[in-house]
Amino acid sequence: MNDINRYFNQINSQLNKAYEISNNAKKKGYDPKDFVEVPIVQTISQRVENLLNIEYPMILNCGIKERIHELEQNIQKLDLEIALIIAKEIAQEKFCKFNNKEQAILAGIRFGFAYLTLGIISAPLEGLINIEINTDKSTNSNFLTLNYAGPIRAAGGTAGAFSVIIADYLRKEFNINSYTPKQNEIMRTITEINDYNTKITNLQYLPENKQIETILKNIGVKISGPATETVEVTNYKNIEGIKTNKIRGGMCLILCECIAQKSNKINRTIEKLKDKYDLKNWEFTKEIKKLKENSSTNQSKLFSQMVAGRPVVCFPKTRGGLRLRYGRSRVSGFASCSLNPLTIKVLDNFIATGTQLRLDFPGKATIITQCDSIEGPIVKLKSNEVKKINNIKDFTKHKDDIIEIIHLGDILVSVGEFVENNYPLQPNGYCNEEWAIELVAKINQKEYLK
Repeated sequence: MNDINRYFNQINSQLNKAYEISNNAKKKGYDPKDFVEVPIVQTISQRVENLLNIEYPMILNCGIKERIHELEQNIQKLDLEIALIIAKEIAQEKFCKFNNKEQAILAGIRFGFAYLTLGIISAPLEGLINIEINTDKSTNSNFLTLNYAGPIRAAGGTAGAFSVIIADYLRKEFNINSYTPKQNEIMRTITEINDYNTKITNLQYLPENKQIETILKNIGVKISGPATETVEVTNYKNIEGIKTNKIRGGMCLILCECIAQKSNKINRTIEKLKDKYDLKNWEFTKEIKKLKENSSTNQSKLFSQMVAGRPVVCFPKTRGGLRLRYGRSRVSGFASCSLNPLTIKVLDNFIATGTQLRLDFPGKATIITQCDSIEGPIVKLKSNEVKKINNIKDFTKHKDDIIEIIHLGDILVSVGEFVENNYPLQPNGYCNEEWAIELVAKINQKEYLK
């Protein structure tokens, strides 16, 4: 421990020395600013404050860091609840004053959003570009519009979706009415999302039309944004309330890769907070989950979105494909799975450490590493002998005689991968650990001890 402390103290000492030299150089007046503009920060709250200080200089050292630290003493760090509380207090101008209500609400949303993204990406500023409090002429009621741009992608699906939840929460706190989209707006959005997926880039998750409609009718706010592409939508142009006929990438990303894709995780989070923070309208994510489960096109979507020329290692739930094995090696974990090295050899080294594979579950993709303690491949030889490849000597001896791979072997996936993606655990292959548990249970039965 003393060595570790000495190591970090040395790093801090050298960093402070470098800053001192840089500040002395800045004071000579050859740069626009006479000080080093990137501050040293130690905590998430400091990073958040320094990130948003770019847009809101009035918030610097006004007590927000201390308030976040106080909340973290009683609520789990990085919990959505902290983001909701700090967003409300900032929007209520408890720490500093803003020019108007729109700026205050936007600052609150951005602070909550930045907290959830650790204050290390620009999405709260460049992804959520602004908000508007608009009026529906047909009902003479006000509503909240969130304008997103392409950089929202950097936030990730969960944080992006939570930014909308924060906005909806503040909408209610400031007595802004829920937004009800008209049918032509819904059809424009559905058309635009499908155009974005086919004409611009494949979405990580393309929701079905019914899912999109369910989201639009329940999130309480309007999702829009500036045109991010030069391509126009194929239909439903010149819709009142939508300022452009060109495709709005930020809107497509928020609805599809954030709210729709992460609906299961949103639902799990909302269950804990819905009563305390008036988020019951977000229970619609249960309906999205049911729509996903009842979808008959999930697998066809998986293959329709493949890039031409990319090979299929194995088909989902097919005999002889990769067999699920729960666990993790020293080099696997989140978005990283392991194969037996002999499986890689049998595949003629087409897969290597670091190869990215698309999966049908639990997440959308993974990086391959190697683990030699899981099951390897079973092959058929020219002699019609079925052989399990146990070691590199077996492979070297029989590699030229292999005519068929009967079974690829195990793929090692951590339970945390299922938890993070809110995907239900699937039946796994019978393995040594399961056998050992059953053996101990049998041994502990009295009739086996006689």
